[in-house]
Amino acid sequence: MSPERLAVWTDFGGVLTPPISHTMGTFCAGQGIEPAALQEALVKVTARYGTADIMEPIDTPLVSEEEWLGQVSEVLAADHGVRGLRLTTLADAWFDGRETNLAWVSALRLARARGAFVGMLSNMVPTWDAHWRRMVDPDELFDDVLLSFEAGHRKPSPAMFALAAERAGVPAGRCVLVDDLAHNCAGAEAAGWTAIHFTGTAEAVERLDALLTAAGDSPALEAVPATHAAEGN
Repeated sequence: MSPERLAVWTDFGGVLTPPISHTMGTFCAGQGIEPAALQEALVKVTARYGTADIMEPIDTPLVSEEEWLGQVSEVLAADHGVRGLRLTTLADAWFDGRETNLAWVSALRLARARGAFVGMLSNMVPTWDAHWRRMVDPDELFDDVLLSFEAGHRKPSPAMFALAAERAGVPAGRCVLVDDLAHNCAGAEAAGWTAIHFTGTAEAVERLDALLTAAGDSPALEAVPATHAAEGN
């Protein structure tokens, strides 16, 4: 492997999809729940597991998604008067009609064509695994996929980044994380990685192009519009 090769690890939710806040809003509207009430219930249940990260209990996982949702439903009923909510999984509601960021998919393909290792590094819930795979073709797009529930580690833990660098076969200094969450980017940088805080597709493409060019890859990435479009399953 060339020492100049970069390993580009992209997040899934909020990067290959619209922002999490957009998806959460759509979910709440469909369920008839006030977003603030759901957020409060999630925070209360999450605290029982000794963390402030609302996804950590189910994407490591510390608890099954069904049991976790039961606890959230109980809090919504007791604290907010939301009754009759009987969810066993968020997957159908969370992914049904969700859009794929096709512009970023194109950028990843171009990066791979330029010689970069391209992988997906995600804190993923086990029951969501089949759903995200309908949005992108992992075999076609990625050299590797590293998911928290399979690895037993999650971003932003040092162990997760160490494992990803090992799987890519490059040192930490040749790894790049593209993620929409600032604390994940900070964790990557603490592990010796370069991080691109994803706030928009066009900006991320520009940053990635600069990194690939500095590494000696060519030609430059083509301009990619910052849009999300529905992709057939």
